[in-house]
Amino acid sequence: MTGQNTVFRKNFSLIVAFLALITAVLVVGLVVGYQFTSKSVENEFSSKKTNVADQTIGPYLDLYKNKIFEINLYSGLLDSASAAYYADSVFRNYPFVNKLVFFQIVVSARGRYMGNNLKIEAHSVFEYYPHKKYFKKSRLEDAANQNDFRQMAERLNSYVARYDTLRGPGPDQQAFFYNTRPGKVSFLNIPSNADLKAYHDLLKGAGSSEAFYKQNMMTFYLEPTKVKIKNVHPELYSSVSIRQVSYDPPDIDHTKILTDEVPLPGAFSDYKLYFSSPRDYLNSEVYHRFLPIAGVLLLIYSVLMLIGWLIYRNLSVNMKLFKLQYDFINNFTHEFKTPVSVIKIAGSNLKGDNELTDRQRKHYGKILDEEADKLNELMNKLLSFTQLENKSITIKRDKVKIESFVKGYIDTFKIKYPQFKLDYAIDPEARFFYTDTVLMGSVFQNLIENAYKYSHPDRKELFIKVSLEKRNIVFSFIDKGIGIPKNELNNIFRKFYRLENQYNQNGSVGLGLAFCKELVNFLDGDITVKSRVDVGSEFVVTLPYES
Repeated sequence: MTGQNTVFRKNFSLIVAFLALITAVLVVGLVVGYQFTSKSVENEFSSKKTNVADQTIGPYLDLYKNKIFEINLYSGLLDSASAAYYADSVFRNYPFVNKLVFFQIVVSARGRYMGNNLKIEAHSVFEYYPHKKYFKKSRLEDAANQNDFRQMAERLNSYVARYDTLRGPGPDQQAFFYNTRPGKVSFLNIPSNADLKAYHDLLKGAGSSEAFYKQNMMTFYLEPTKVKIKNVHPELYSSVSIRQVSYDPPDIDHTKILTDEVPLPGAFSDYKLYFSSPRDYLNSEVYHRFLPIAGVLLLIYSVLMLIGWLIYRNLSVNMKLFKLQYDFINNFTHEFKTPVSVIKIAGSNLKGDNELTDRQRKHYGKILDEEADKLNELMNKLLSFTQLENKSITIKRDKVKIESFVKGYIDTFKIKYPQFKLDYAIDPEARFFYTDTVLMGSVFQNLIENAYKYSHPDRKELFIKVSLEKRNIVFSFIDKGIGIPKNELNNIFRKFYRLENQYNQNGSVGLGLAFCKELVNFLDGDITVKSRVDVGSEFVVTLPYES
């Protein structure tokens, strides 16, 4: 068997190597997965800032592209009251607008600001403020107002000079009527095509000197710090603020804090969105994203571990089965070989040339008879075992007197083994029960025989106790034998399995207890064992009780 053990050790080493390999792969996978997740979070810190910027400047873009353009709907006919109403809606929806200046402009052939023959002048100027129910009339002489008006007047004059009366306005028409500078946006309502042709005529000196046209211009003063920051990725950015472009905080340890920035467009071009997050803050997001990856890796690892365990169990079972078969062949061969050898020797003596006395003939005849009985018993046990497994035996239940049944086997074994101490005790209420006497007798024979065989020479004792428990009858076989190791208790009822001990050196087929279990199960019962090494064992047979 040494060779087989070596094979098993090699297989076991292979399993250990496999488990070590997948464990190492798991550790590497967890480390790589964590580093990949950490790097991914850092990359998103840099890439998703534009999402925050887009959401934050969304109201400004809405003001620029939609709300300001509503001035066009009035076609230059806004007055101070309607302009106040419009200003109120701007302040209400765009809190970063902190002032609005309204210019009522007249375009004619005469005026203060002119380009060639086109004359543009501000008829009146009004200022509006948030959270105030009044407005005030301003003066064009105010430097800021004067500068805004002049720039827009020059834009209008330039556009009219380039205007093609045959083709109409070009695709870049709107750009001429917006004037965007840091902190403010000016807009002049876009004249209709008819007005642009009239302006063009005035510019060329062909229009009526008495004709005039109204235009509306508004300048929106913006405060970038009042823009509401929409941090749509709070998991990445612990702090988002609006800072001047020149802002550069000193003494930042970039190994502990990540920072980034996005410049703001248009009227906010002097400012930027400033992002910062401590690395500890990002670690929580890293862990949050890493957990599913770790879970998947652990699941794969568990599956591989299960596969490894199944492979090991399969190898272990196969090796144990191989060992059982190997032992069975060896033991079975030995069990057959010994009687056959004895029979052959006795037969040779009987047929020899030497004359034998009557006593010698009787002795050899007895040997032949005993050895033939051993072979027959062994063959019958194998045959019965096969029949039990195939359920091909019919149970014949007879009413049996319990005391007579038990005492009969005790008396038989006392005659067979005079030094064997046997005793019994029977519950007074347990008088009769129904069973198959042949099958039950085989159980008794095997358990009593084992109690004698596996006991020390000076402690060959067995006590049989019969009791009633609920609807069951219980037979307890209590010996003072060598006992069974705890780790072997689950194996002793397996077919062809035998314990290695000093009383089993000559081998056995390993069918005795397995045969008992099959018999008891066939009788709808159960057999269990409790044992302590060098103290003894107790085999308990539990059967349904029918009195």
